[in-house]
Amino acid sequence: MRAYHHSGLFVRRFISSFVGGRPALGLLLIRIAAGAALMVDGRVRIHYGEPLMALTLGLLEVAGGAVLIAGLWTPVAGILSIALSACEILVFHDTVCPAILLACMGAGLACVGPGALSLDAWLFGLKRIDIDKLEGPPHG
Repeated sequence: MRAYHHSGLFVRRFISSFVGGRPALGLLLIRIAAGAALMVDGRVRIHYGEPLMALTLGLLEVAGGAVLIAGLWTPVAGILSIALSACEILVFHDTVCPAILLACMGAGLACVGPGALSLDAWLFGLKRIDIDKLEGPPHG
């Protein structure tokens, strides 16, 4: 386990396994819905918001949504989704229901993980080494 670099070690410790099959497809759909909602809201903030706070929040939403869709650093992206949703409610006084839904989706993804159909699983998932297929030492 010590061979992993720091971000990989964090993801591996936080997510015990990357589920496959239909649950992985379900997690992918949740990631797409949450990430797309973040990206659309961030794009609107960037386009219409001129103050520095709105621009910063919009850029974070677009970046967080893209990372969430890709399934990269999912625990961090899920926590970022919760924080951005709280900012939507507390700072901009937007409608509460979409922000609560997005925060819950982010919390769920942060707890469960992204599933096997993600960059996290590809980069940080367990690797299988088939010893039978390994080449032996070169013969001189």
